[in-house]
Amino acid sequence: MTFDIFETFKELSAAFGPSGRENGIAEVLTELAANTIHDIGDWDHHTDALNNLIYHRAGTGKKILLAAHMDSIGIVVTHIDENGFARFAQVGGLMIGDLIDRRVRFQNGTRGVISFEEKTPYAKLSFDNLFLDIGAANREQAEKYIQVGDFAVFDGEPFQQGDIICGPYLDNRIGCLTLIGVMAELAKADYDADLYVAFTAQEEVGLRGAQTAAFAVQPDYAIAVDVTDTGDMPERKYPMAVKLGAGPAIKIMDRSVICDTDVKKALYAAAEKCSIPVQREIMEFGGTDTGVIQRTAGGVRAGAVSIPTRYIHSPSEMASISDIENAIKLIAYAVSKGLEG
Repeated sequence: MTFDIFETFKELSAAFGPSGRENGIAEVLTELAANTIHDIGDWDHHTDALNNLIYHRAGTGKKILLAAHMDSIGIVVTHIDENGFARFAQVGGLMIGDLIDRRVRFQNGTRGVISFEEKTPYAKLSFDNLFLDIGAANREQAEKYIQVGDFAVFDGEPFQQGDIICGPYLDNRIGCLTLIGVMAELAKADYDADLYVAFTAQEEVGLRGAQTAAFAVQPDYAIAVDVTDTGDMPERKYPMAVKLGAGPAIKIMDRSVICDTDVKKALYAAAEKCSIPVQREIMEFGGTDTGVIQRTAGGVRAGAVSIPTRYIHSPSEMASISDIENAIKLIAYAVSKGLEG
């Protein structure tokens, strides 16, 4: 490994990049790629109209697209009242229980705390009962720091404990980190794939960036990298055959996609060849970039590798470093063989 996974995640987690405002995280990823991949001169890169950051290394083989979304969930200010408290809307999917008394930060560095109207019974809370407190005395003072339309993200410090890392925005900065690792690993490999790596925008609000990126590339094969739920916690509400630390998960299907059989076979073959433990993922709720990539133009043979993650869409997402390391090795080997098993 050419970089420290936890330290790199800390840097990516701190970058500002809610859906539709990905410039900050794109800048950090560009700098990380330049400092990590010793053959970065062999890669062209550009940012498209939807803010996707796309790298390309030309080859004579099949056209392969690797994708991981770089945007995060967040909130957007919708109203500031006369007392300086702000109301907000969701950017992506949020759970009320993950928001109470949580800190958020804006791109300009302003910080605040989300709280709730205490006269409403806790069990009956809706997003209409939540507000944001930045400590302002009135609207005039608040508007010196924030405006209607400003976006904010979770404000939290990641930590590492043994093989575990925990913090905000593993979804999906850890997928981006994985693809940087794949690009670095492929620098050591002899392969002929015509390879594209897309760090996509606006996944959390409808898989938008991946759709435009895949249409521009029109690959023969694609692999998306994202997080997935686990089924290994107490009293899990539905069974799921994915555990933290038991290896990256090869997606079979979710609500947006049934993955291509050939891509799955190539990933299973790579796992066997490299002695990498893998899991089989069926995610009953939600979807990833894989779904829109598969349906692009005349169709794409698409699959996905997922990082098992607990507490997704909370400020305290948790994943295993060994799962991430193995995902990097798995994807790099599969791509080096042209996804042909």
